[in-house]
Amino acid sequence: MSDHVISLIALALVFTVATFTSVHMGALAIVAAFVVGTFFVHESADEIFGGFPGDLFVVLVGVTFLFAIAKNNGTVDWLVHASTRAVRGRIALIPWVMFLVTAVLTAVGAVVPAAVAIIAPIGMGFAVRYRINPVLLGLFVINGASAGGFSPISIFGSITNGVVSRNDLPGNPMLLFASSFVFNALLSVVVFFLFGGRELMGRRAQDGGGPVPGNAGDVPEARPKGGDTGAPGGGAVALQTSTTVTPTSTTVTPTSTGTAELSDPPDPPDPFGPSALRLNRVRVLTLTGLLGLVLGALFTDLNVGLLALTVAVVLSLLAPESAKGAVDRCAWSTVLLVCGVVTFVGTMERIGTIDWLGHSVADIGAPLLGALLICCIGAVVSAFASTTGILGALIPLAVPFLLGGEVGAVGMVIALAISSSVVDSSPISTSGALVTAHAPEGQRDAVFRKLMTWGLSMAAIAPPVTWMIFVVPGRL
Repeated sequence: MSDHVISLIALALVFTVATFTSVHMGALAIVAAFVVGTFFVHESADEIFGGFPGDLFVVLVGVTFLFAIAKNNGTVDWLVHASTRAVRGRIALIPWVMFLVTAVLTAVGAVVPAAVAIIAPIGMGFAVRYRINPVLLGLFVINGASAGGFSPISIFGSITNGVVSRNDLPGNPMLLFASSFVFNALLSVVVFFLFGGRELMGRRAQDGGGPVPGNAGDVPEARPKGGDTGAPGGGAVALQTSTTVTPTSTTVTPTSTGTAELSDPPDPPDPFGPSALRLNRVRVLTLTGLLGLVLGALFTDLNVGLLALTVAVVLSLLAPESAKGAVDRCAWSTVLLVCGVVTFVGTMERIGTIDWLGHSVADIGAPLLGALLICCIGAVVSAFASTTGILGALIPLAVPFLLGGEVGAVGMVIALAISSSVVDSSPISTSGALVTAHAPEGQRDAVFRKLMTWGLSMAAIAPPVTWMIFVVPGRL
């Protein structure tokens, strides 16, 4: 068995084991690099470490560290509240606010699952309060995360642009970002009308939006475990409450008879009310730093990771309270994932597997068919595994194919990036799982089924659509 086949089997095992077990994909990839490199191709440890992406490590740590500080000092919360207040109670605009806020968070450096984890509970709170289909809001949050995920300073964008740059391929970071944003925005228009958005048009928050029995926003009442009201005799009552997205839980009030009564849970706080967060000095400084990072990334050649770390350090000096615990909140899992996969791909590059596989795809004799095949592989695998891992692995695999010149590299990278990211709505993928977990408990199974159907539909539809839009025109 050749070294090429061995490394491909190892790569397949990495994705398979990580998908169906709890073993971290990044750790698996580093072990695969060690095993293949040491025992099959006889590389030294220094040669294996030579594939570790130090520049990408700094980018991932820098932007997630800065985002953790912004979350600590309330800048992220301020952005959410300011955006929701801006719609002035127009219910139909709430999904679009969720889309834009999530897009902004990922565009300035938040890891996609982190942004979804922050905004999904807020979105499900809106679903309960204003009778909005939770699938509609969940997909808007996921699409927003993907829309902003390919900005030049984002995680997806940094990975994709870094791989393109290291392989000397022509790239266009702003076109990648714009294409992903527009594609996801148009996809959200389809979602809006498929999942009840038309019924929201014309409704306003003051029209009354409490849960109505039988509608998508219903949440089951909290009930005592094993009974209807409580246990007599003065003993404590064990409660089984439904999981809701409201910030306060059902309370137990002791009575004079020793029994416990359930008080009704309060309505979710009104985001259009006067309790919204206000700007203060620290948040102004953070917003200024984020703006400076964006401008620096767009209009200078300075390294994004070093810029982000610089802004984070300055904020830590000016507002030490914001930095407490921020390092612990860096996306270390994502850092290990991306750096591990890229390290193993580096091993594959050194032994020639990348060139061999790319030329094998090119030898199909139909470059357009090969491009479509790569996009389909990215979409299907990403629906069940990590998008960040797929981006780090499949773009290098396509490099020899792209260097042939039969297919435009920029269009191919854009098609592959979008195909691999829009399937994150699958509930088996991280973003889809987060939305499902925060859905109203009585609707959770239905949300899971609908997200699964939608995610698998995207795996079938997105590759040929993006291929037709971004790849085929380059051949005409």
